Amino acid sequence: MKNMTINLIETDLTTELKNGAAEVIALRRYFHQHPEASLKEFETIKRIKAELTKIGIPYESVGETGVLGTIQGGLGEGKTVLLRADIDALELADAKDVPYKSVHPGLNHACGHDGHTAALLGAAKLLKSHQSEFAGIIKLAFQQAEEIGAGARQFVEGNFVQNVDQVFGLHLDSSVDVGKLVTTKGATNASCDIFKLTIKGESGHAARPDLGRDALLTAAAITVELQSIVAREVSPLDNAVVAVGVLNAGTRYNIIANEASLEGTVRTFSHETRHFVLDAVKRIATDVAKAHRTSLSFENYNAAAPLINHPVATHFAEQIANDMVGAENVITDNPKSLGADDFADFLAVSEGVYARVGTRNPENPDTWYGHHHENFDIDERSLVLATEFHVRYALTYLQS
Repeated sequence: MKNMTINLIETDLTTELKNGAAEVIALRRYFHQHPEASLKEFETIKRIKAELTKIGIPYESVGETGVLGTIQGGLGEGKTVLLRADIDALELADAKDVPYKSVHPGLNHACGHDGHTAALLGAAKLLKSHQSEFAGIIKLAFQQAEEIGAGARQFVEGNFVQNVDQVFGLHLDSSVDVGKLVTTKGATNASCDIFKLTIKGESGHAARPDLGRDALLTAAAITVELQSIVAREVSPLDNAVVAVGVLNAGTRYNIIANEASLEGTVRTFSHETRHFVLDAVKRIATDVAKAHRTSLSFENYNAAAPLINHPVATHFAEQIANDMVGAENVITDNPKSLGADDFADFLAVSEGVYARVGTRNPENPDTWYGHHHENFDIDERSLVLATEFHVRYALTYLQS
């Protein structure tokens, strides 16, 4: 890969990254102090747009709270690569006692999106400064609403990913030591579907259950029967989850419930298994409801497809990571996660890869907390690597 790397990477990048590190850290801390929930990232996107304007990068809005910047290489036409950062925070208290603690009660950048945003802005500044030295186009996607699976689809459905040759994204990871990078081919994150079943029955006195149609009993039976899908209908060599997390029914101890609702999730690692399991959920629920003389309606929210890294793009990212930190610090077989990420929507329409950047400092327990924990924090040295990974991937890909 070193012989593929364009000159500016080898000669200028280390110094420029070092010079820009403090600014990237400051941006991360600003975003951490000012978190905003999914689809409500109004001040966040305002600051991102201000930074892009300061750098001199033109942009267009995507939905209310997303933005796509564009850097046109000065050496003419070429390939197009898209770099992505998600920008939303979690509805979770920030329990840390640090100067950059969230100033918005009940909101917290507890997944690292503040770092993703800051690193991509740092990369944008560096890439813009070398605009005259490469051919092709670099697109910068600052994406809203990853946490609810509603942001990436706005870029895809709005045709902002049309004619993109490759997409690259990364996620900070507190389970991986700082200084290590992760590039794993194939399925790395599960799909996420959120289903809701509503059962209609007939109420009656609990002393005469024969005169009613028990929606609560139906819901309980459905909950049990859904577990047979993974146990008996999915290959044991495949991975899938069907889980029910909410069951609501009944108004009083001695009244037969005339309505019940279930909410649950399906997680899989392939498009085929995903469709099969969703169909099975609907089929089994419908048949059980019919057996209990009740009716059923089925709703599903498609939060994210399975995230499947393209093998060629992943190998490309691996070679870049080797150049950055040495092959001994590159993890190529990271375990799959049943957590979802809607970067999968980009990968569904364009080749690419989703990498990970370690943030865990073995000597600092404050960086050991898992994502979505109220004390989540990072070793900020990871931000330089995240910035560098964006820059190297974009420039090396355009040169290849």
